[in-house]
Amino acid sequence: MPGLLLTAAIAGAAFALRQVPGAGMFSPMILAIVIGIAFHNLVGTPARARPGVAVALRRLLRLAIILLGLQLTVAQVMQVGADGIAVIALTLIATFLFTTWLGRRLGVERKLAELIAAGTSICGASAVIATNTVTNAPDEDVAYAVACVTVFGSIAMVLYPLLPGLLNLDPHAFGLWSGASIHEIAQVVAAAFQGGQQAGEFGTIAKLSRVMLLAPMVIGLGLVAARRARFAGRDDARPRPPRPWFVLGFVAMVGLNSLVTVPAEAKSAIVLATTFLLSMALAAMGLETDIARLRAKGLRPLLLGLASFLFIALFSLMLVKLTT
Repeated sequence: MPGLLLTAAIAGAAFALRQVPGAGMFSPMILAIVIGIAFHNLVGTPARARPGVAVALRRLLRLAIILLGLQLTVAQVMQVGADGIAVIALTLIATFLFTTWLGRRLGVERKLAELIAAGTSICGASAVIATNTVTNAPDEDVAYAVACVTVFGSIAMVLYPLLPGLLNLDPHAFGLWSGASIHEIAQVVAAAFQGGQQAGEFGTIAKLSRVMLLAPMVIGLGLVAARRARFAGRDDARPRPPRPWFVLGFVAMVGLNSLVTVPAEAKSAIVLATTFLLSMALAAMGLETDIARLRAKGLRPLLLGLASFLFIALFSLMLVKLTT
């Protein structure tokens, strides 16, 4: 209970901090991990809070990802169209493969490279912490990956609205580009709606369709991790193959939301609860992150995040131009 109360208090503080001018551009999840890191490194995480922090980091995280499915419907995905889905899927796959390949070339640790790749290609911090359920990277790697997607997603949020005229993008094309390439859902909404109502609505739907690909991505990485464990050939030290069953819950919630009409008030409450639970999970991540270990990672992962950001922006723009 002490750990759950502490993570809930940090999540609440993150929500409150968004009322400060200038802080509203960041999601509560991002602010929660920053506050958690500051608390852990300046004050210290109490020993009696650690069991509750572990619960928030694992069980509450899985519950939040399951609830995330209630923000999507199959009908929304259909609105994107076959061309739009192709743009989103190809961009995701190409970005993930490029980032993991470049990570090897730069000498970035495989697990950290996979987290940066997932955060950039799918949906920011949520994808990072969901992917880590099968990657099992250290908390410092997760914090670093979250920092990368936050920094470069925020840059995209500011720069994208300046470019539709220069790139000759109509509202539909700009919305698709934003939804296919900007990291966080909140960042997509902030950027796309500056291109008008049509661009904002289509960008949001495109982004949510991209979030749906989180499920097959995590399952696929789980299968790769299981195969890697089998080839390790050390039965005594080999980790148990990850089984991300919570992803099936995510898919089930998408199906339920597609079949049953959820009242607007209830849906708003679910969205708020989901964001709060994800913020608690990231607060827990911050409470287990040592800045000295984070600093020891060096600048190469940051360069990887920059290269991944530039790749997803340019690759998705090329596909949007070819299909619209």
